[in-house]
Amino acid sequence: MLHIAICDDDRAAVESHRGITENCLRNCGSIGKIETYIASDNLLYDITEDGFFFDLILLDIEMPVNTGMEIAEKIKPYLPDVKIIFITSHIEYAIDAFELSVFRYVPKSDIDKRLPAAIQDAIKLIQLEDGKAYTIQTNSRLEKIPYREIYYIERDGKNAGINAVSGISKVRKSLQQVYSELEAEEFIFIDRGCIVNMIHIMQIKEGMAVLKNGEALPISRSHLQEVKEQINHYWGTHI
Repeated sequence: MLHIAICDDDRAAVESHRGITENCLRNCGSIGKIETYIASDNLLYDITEDGFFFDLILLDIEMPVNTGMEIAEKIKPYLPDVKIIFITSHIEYAIDAFELSVFRYVPKSDIDKRLPAAIQDAIKLIQLEDGKAYTIQTNSRLEKIPYREIYYIERDGKNAGINAVSGISKVRKSLQQVYSELEAEEFIFIDRGCIVNMIHIMQIKEGMAVLKNGEALPISRSHLQEVKEQINHYWGTHI
């Protein structure tokens, strides 16, 4: 079940967004629990104090007490993987939205067309990220790392180092062997010694793959064009 929050100081807008969200869930064959908020400080309190979890949040930017931008910044430590859709009448906020790693920006002037598409794309991505895990099993431990939490995997001598949200886990296998075991198209080689999870790539800049966690990984010249094509194909197919 997906957990979704809608926050807007305009009650009519909240109800409208709720109806659109319910239609999108039906269209995607998903079940969701939707929480609505008129006051932004209530949403912030539920997340930071009561530990509410959300997969997706629809946020109006222009709100009293805490703006949508402020909410997005304050909840990042609590919900690092949450998808945020900003809704606003001011186009200049789009640049700031990108810097906050927001999933989508929807202008109020085109909300009927663009909000449903944004919500459905977010639902598809959440479904895509969910459920799969890489298992490391030895005589002394059993560890499961969800695919969605893996940033990248790099060669570390005779080991493969899996860099994930929880830290670095090492497995005594070759990088190619780990890649074959993953059997997931979101993982791609950007260099002979590094595999990256495309879900976490924010942009390709100056020959580097910039990830959501702030790390920038070098892409070898021989892989650069192929990496760009794989990313375009992946998102073109799934979103």
